[in-house]
Amino acid sequence: MPTPTDTDSTDSDSPDADYTVTPYDVEGDIDYAHLVESFGADALTDAQVRAFPVDHPLVRRRIFYAGRDIDAFTAAARADETHSLVTGRGPSGPMHLGNVLPFYFAKAVQDATGAHVYIPFSDDEKHLLKDQSLESIAGHTRENLRDVLAVGFDPAKTKVVVDTADADVVYPLAAAFSKAITQSTVDATYGDPETVGLSFYPAVQTAHLLLPQLVHGRHATLVPIAVDQDPHVRVSRDVAAKARYEVNKPGALLSEFLSSLDGPGKMSSSSDAPSIGLSDDPDTVREKLHQHAYSGGRSSLEEHREHGGDPSVDVAFQYLRFFFEPDDDRLRDLAAGYEAGDLLSGELKDAAADRISDFLERHQERRAALGDLGDELDAYRLTDGERDAALSRAGYPMDAVVRG
Repeated sequence: MPTPTDTDSTDSDSPDADYTVTPYDVEGDIDYAHLVESFGADALTDAQVRAFPVDHPLVRRRIFYAGRDIDAFTAAARADETHSLVTGRGPSGPMHLGNVLPFYFAKAVQDATGAHVYIPFSDDEKHLLKDQSLESIAGHTRENLRDVLAVGFDPAKTKVVVDTADADVVYPLAAAFSKAITQSTVDATYGDPETVGLSFYPAVQTAHLLLPQLVHGRHATLVPIAVDQDPHVRVSRDVAAKARYEVNKPGALLSEFLSSLDGPGKMSSSSDAPSIGLSDDPDTVREKLHQHAYSGGRSSLEEHREHGGDPSVDVAFQYLRFFFEPDDDRLRDLAAGYEAGDLLSGELKDAAADRISDFLERHQERRAALGDLGDELDAYRLTDGERDAALSRAGYPMDAVVRG
């Protein structure tokens, strides 16, 4: 088992676990309680849920179930002090439901508190990780950007940073931070990187996570991410702790994974089950759920009526629990009806299909209403002044900065 890089961090993969969880690989039957203990994070408490500045099902239902320094973010948001969220996208293909939920969560927080939201696009990382050309990754980046902009963030409070397009700020920051990250830290946190690009990439991720504070000054930052991305936060916290950088350690809000259609718990990058895409129409959503979603129901109608189903393993119910049924009372009624055998598996899938289709219809309408991507994106780009502020706070003298 790799050793920890600091008191915040231990690696995800232990010799007694039957699963692997890293930013680059998720496999096996995941034990979330063991995982959070292994990572050295803190389980979300009832008090933190009650105090969180927005009442959201992902927090209320403990989909976000653990974190780091959540109280500092909550206090800043409630005091109307500067605070920010960072949640990004690795554009390796079309986006699906699981990819977009953190963005809708970030928008809900921004709407409630006025938070700055920073959205890094790791297009260079996906080129390093995936057997795809730069041209292919660029195409995914363009399409993913349209989906992110369709969420409806406030452009006055939101910055979208694409690594290759914003290299004039991302690369100098990463180069500066790389001096604070040893190769042994990278190996301990991520395993043995396959390329020198992946070996350097934690410095780029650190640039992403510290960027809001480099632009706006020291403040509370929260990173809402799936738990496999926590190693990036741990490394950035190591860097932030170095005396020369006037930044706070970024906090984290760590979530469970939205199940693939073939069932909860077992995760595999090689799963053949389809995902529900953001461009799917209602018939496609319903067909995918009915044909592929793992059911917690019984093998026969008679047995189901007598013994009931198990919503804890039923994928349709889990989709409703995560995000798509906002009403807790309605969710409890669905669970009770399913457990009693009054609600059939097909009916539960129909309920999920209706909710998901309504969500996708609204998303697709906003996406279709967007104009030219370049014009739309302009409002979300870092200004020259913001780039200069970030570089200056990282120690770059402004008379040494050359712009193309």
